[in-house]
Amino acid sequence: MAAYDESRAEDDGPIVRLTGLNKHFGSLHVLQDIDLSVYAGEVVVVIGASGSGKSTLIRCINGLEEFQQGRIEVDGNELLPNGASRAALHHIRREVGMVFQQFNLFPHRRVRENVTLAPRKVRGWSQDKARETADTLLERVGIADQADKYPGQLSGGQQQRVAIARALAMQPRLMLFDEPTSALDPEMIGEVLDVMRKLAREGMTMVVVTHEMGFAREVADRAIYIHEGRIVEQGRPEAVFDNPQQERTQAFLSRVLKH
Repeated sequence: MAAYDESRAEDDGPIVRLTGLNKHFGSLHVLQDIDLSVYAGEVVVVIGASGSGKSTLIRCINGLEEFQQGRIEVDGNELLPNGASRAALHHIRREVGMVFQQFNLFPHRRVRENVTLAPRKVRGWSQDKARETADTLLERVGIADQADKYPGQLSGGQQQRVAIARALAMQPRLMLFDEPTSALDPEMIGEVLDVMRKLAREGMTMVVVTHEMGFAREVADRAIYIHEGRIVEQGRPEAVFDNPQQERTQAFLSRVLKH
């Protein structure tokens, strides 16, 4: 694997540290010996073919998938193999925001309610504080005028922006994005990517699984290519995209960049 060798001087260490991570689905070895650290303010973009383990990787980070070997540390809390760490999992779920391919909004609740629910229930915020925060975030993602509508009344791009606002409402230290534009019509992809670009500029720590190569090249501090459950190559996006060192990376990019 081509090493990512930029020196890091953060006194507090990484927000995320994966060491020797292995994940199996039955006999299928989905993640193999993954070592990865993510630092505050860093935008890490994960690329690779469908089925390479990208989504499983970030689902392991916030405990949505159990793993069988290795270590996962998030914000100073360690997840243990086979789910044996409930206290750490509770903390991580509070501090890590996740945006999925599907929007997963509550269809029977208005947009503002979708954003206020978790801060009220999990963080114990008052209705007024949660509402004020929700309105600020909906303005931030460009849909303040949709606050009183139901999700079904919005476009796919608008619903995904609500999902981003909902995740941000918990004031996470880390945001995970699992192919957030893959379920959108082409004309709606840009509006979601614009919100993510803004978050990156504002210094949000982000791990993004995406097929949007132009976005990855533009926004990432680091690009990671995964093939068959292994990190094959990582580095600055200009290095990975313009001068990949590994044959598998070269082959993958030659295919996807043609389209």
